[in-house]
Amino acid sequence: MCGEIEEDGPSDVEQRLHDRFINHARNLLAQYAKAPEKDPGDLNAYMDKLFSDGLSRAARDADGAPDAQHYERLASQPLVFARLAGFLAAHMSLAEDPLRRVIEALMLGYAEGEQMTMEDHEHGHSHDHSHDHDHHDHDHDHHDHDHDHSHGHGGKHGHRH
Repeated sequence: MCGEIEEDGPSDVEQRLHDRFINHARNLLAQYAKAPEKDPGDLNAYMDKLFSDGLSRAARDADGAPDAQHYERLASQPLVFARLAGFLAAHMSLAEDPLRRVIEALMLGYAEGEQMTMEDHEHGHSHDHSHDHDHHDHDHDHHDHDHDHSHGHGGKHGHRH
């Protein structure tokens, strides 16, 4: 039945999802590598470096898994990072609204992934993402990392409950 097919290896959809992730991760990591050096004491530079380190590890682990486990490894990673985010957020001041900040960051990452997928399709690519594309050499305006990662929630936002 259906379960038996999955035991033979990843489905075509799972493999395409894995390949798309690897292509997007490489693209984003290349953009970080090309970015001008920033003051290492700058909080945004630190956050960008930590993000790129985590993404690099996730991509390396997902791609380095046996073929039958590529997608399984990829699908498990958000759970690990969500757990880590929750653990870290549990140590933030409640005045900083840690749950809101973590959820906003989660949704920002989700939107970035969706945007990259939409751009793939807008550039007229086929739906087969299993081969490398040369189009990833251009810069994407939405990946300008000079923005404030704090999202203005340093405990000073005007929400009333």
